[in-house]
Amino acid sequence: MKLLKYTPILAAAFLISCGGESTENEENNTEDSVDTTTVVEEVEEEVEKMTGYSVGDYATDFSLKNIDDNMVSLADFPEANGFIVVFTCNHCPYAVANEDRIIALDAKYKDQGYPVIAINPNDPEVNEEDSFENMKVRAEEKGFTFPYLIDEGQEIYPQYGATKTPHVYLLEKTEEGNRVAYIGAIDDNTNEPENVTEKYLENAVDALIAGEEIAVTETVAIGCSIKTKE
Repeated sequence: MKLLKYTPILAAAFLISCGGESTENEENNTEDSVDTTTVVEEVEEEVEKMTGYSVGDYATDFSLKNIDDNMVSLADFPEANGFIVVFTCNHCPYAVANEDRIIALDAKYKDQGYPVIAINPNDPEVNEEDSFENMKVRAEEKGFTFPYLIDEGQEIYPQYGATKTPHVYLLEKTEEGNRVAYIGAIDDNTNEPENVTEKYLENAVDALIAGEEIAVTETVAIGCSIKTKE
């Protein structure tokens, strides 16, 4: 686990993606603008606190409860070549806007060895919409084809360094372990999927499948802040 390096560009991107602490507007509007010139110091302080996996690190396994009430770990997929781990949730408009894309990713890549593993990192006592029972309801409504796990105790998302929903970690299975190959956003347009010009995650998975180097290994995750009591 490595400390993220602060830069002014990262600060601006970080700020645009989350607006600092969660606000009511964050949950109701995915297009709010933010004056980045007034809060750089706050962003720097927040970024300096962030830890988690960097590209090239090896992710430890986990055992989390799935919506079918069974425990799921990465070791349960011995035939997989890697994993598309997505931290997501029920209530966040950014997460909802990406649900169909996540379903499509699982349909496209599961049979090629890269299944989606979705994890809800939010504390349901902070937002009841993200409760385990509501996860079951949402998964049935949308027809999720992948595990949808709850991070009870919120122990896994800090290990990864996830800060948003959605936040993607592409893992490549190697002899040494599950190597982090890509971190960030699914693509470059959350609000208008028809106007996406860069499919960061798909490009990364395609590169792994082809045995090629990933051109873009890290982008800024755009989404709602992860909900905790603190």
